[in-house]
Amino acid sequence: MTTSSRPRADLRVALFATCFNDTMWPGTPRATVRLLERLGVRVEFPMAQTCCGQMLTNTGYAGEAVPLVRRFVDVFGGYDAVVAPSGSCVGSVRTQHPMIAEPTGDAALVGRVAEVGPRVHELSEFLVDVLGVTDVGAYFPHRVTYHPTCHSLRLLRVGDRPLQLLRNVRGIDLVELPGAEECCGFGGTFAMKNADVSIAMGSDKARHVVDTGAEVLVAGDNSCLAHIGGILGRQRSGVRQLHLAEILASTEEDPA
Repeated sequence: MTTSSRPRADLRVALFATCFNDTMWPGTPRATVRLLERLGVRVEFPMAQTCCGQMLTNTGYAGEAVPLVRRFVDVFGGYDAVVAPSGSCVGSVRTQHPMIAEPTGDAALVGRVAEVGPRVHELSEFLVDVLGVTDVGAYFPHRVTYHPTCHSLRLLRVGDRPLQLLRNVRGIDLVELPGAEECCGFGGTFAMKNADVSIAMGSDKARHVVDTGAEVLVAGDNSCLAHIGGILGRQRSGVRQLHLAEILASTEEDPA
């Protein structure tokens, strides 16, 4: 039986909060849990979870990421599904972990990575593809524009799943972001190694956001929101930044 055909309460689902969210934006994984529980999903939080190893891999230290890959499959291997509010980290698990495991020559690790990876889902993927839900009962009466982050767009190919979910939010005024598919310039360590280019790209993105007249910028990765939001903040634009999970978790009784 596939996970999509099983009753929601019967699925053993783990939250992969990601180290970035856990450290800087804990409200996002909390919102993810509130949303999933409202939809009848029982969510577990494995306390042994750590970083997925993306920063090491992206900076050329793939060998040093091997222990984190081993830990990931150990921690999450027993779950039917793993949900993370981060296209970046899910993209790392599904695309980088196999590349890290293969050179070790450890057939058991390679096999476990191949088994666990497909069960790891970015939030919008899990909602639309696994639960089969596009209307999560959210309420958010604000003018909103959506930025599709690079990893979710290009690695995971989430397509319009986040937009399907946002279009069904009651009260929302969802406006198209010009140049939406252009990178915001964050790119993890790229923003530190190539700061001038990163800021220029982020400034273009911020200008497009302001041009929409949106009150709120939403995305599926807080890292990108932090980069664009920093520029918007320095410009005193008044535009808020919210993760997709926080908007979808918002209701009339418990607004974001």
